[in-house]
Amino acid sequence: MIETLIAAAPPRTEPSFYRTAAGAELDLVLDMPGGERWAIEIKRSSAPKLDEGFRAAIEDVRPAKAFVVYGGSERYPKGDGAEAIGLSDLTHELIRQAAR
Repeated sequence: MIETLIAAAPPRTEPSFYRTAAGAELDLVLDMPGGERWAIEIKRSSAPKLDEGFRAAIEDVRPAKAFVVYGGSERYPKGDGAEAIGLSDLTHELIRQAAR
């Protein structure tokens, strides 16, 4: 999934991950050209749950957009500014971003 998302991101996007010793983590952070940052967490569940580590990481990283990629196809808010989204939809979102 991570490779697919990085490949779909706009050229010159800087991918990374975020983890702290205290347990805050994000599976993928995309620093887009122009300075916008997206935070992405990947969950296998069809009903993804956000933990305190994710919330702490979002507070630290302060992304413009935060996504939880999961195995479903619905797109819906998860709270704390995060949105649940399927891999295909997020890939298309990144491709649209690249076309700007």
